[in-house]
Amino acid sequence: MNKEFQGDLEHKFSRLGEDIVVTDGVEIEGYASFFGLTDQGGDVVLKGAYATSRKTLKSKGRSVKMLWQHDPSQPIGIWDEVREDARGLYVKGRLLTDVARGREAVALIEAGAIDGLSIGYRTVKAQKDAKGARLLSELELWEVSLVTFPMLPEARLSTEAKGDDPYATETMLRDLADAFTRARKQLASES
Repeated sequence: MNKEFQGDLEHKFSRLGEDIVVTDGVEIEGYASFFGLTDQGGDVVLKGAYATSRKTLKSKGRSVKMLWQHDPSQPIGIWDEVREDARGLYVKGRLLTDVARGREAVALIEAGAIDGLSIGYRTVKAQKDAKGARLLSELELWEVSLVTFPMLPEARLSTEAKGDDPYATETMLRDLADAFTRARKQLASES
């Protein structure tokens, strides 16, 4: 058991055992961060920036938290999978509908009112590039939140069916749109 003191207020807490497993909830997934894209604050996350943090969390039996709007007093689910791939930081987890805010989040997602993801972290290593962007090469990842307005606008929940690669679908649709545009131009030039 651990003790924490804040003025006259004393908090006692104990870490739950490793044998507790949550199996309920509404599954969500998406990319919380993309490598090489500049966010609205001028930060660019570099590939591998989360590796040390993820390894440290795993070695301590801890995990990245799922919060509502970065509010540490409002956990709304759990991330079952947090991994880096070639694109960025992919997350997959479950909103817990036994939690009031979790139910609200499910309703807002289903209505299309919210779909943003955002990371909460501490910068460990960074440097400025020639254009003034801050290149983040190592981050201590604390949490991934569902948010209304993500700092990186591309960081969103996936709306694709399970098992589909949203980027393959997105690429296919973009290619199809480009083909239609070229066909229209070709037809217009032949007229």
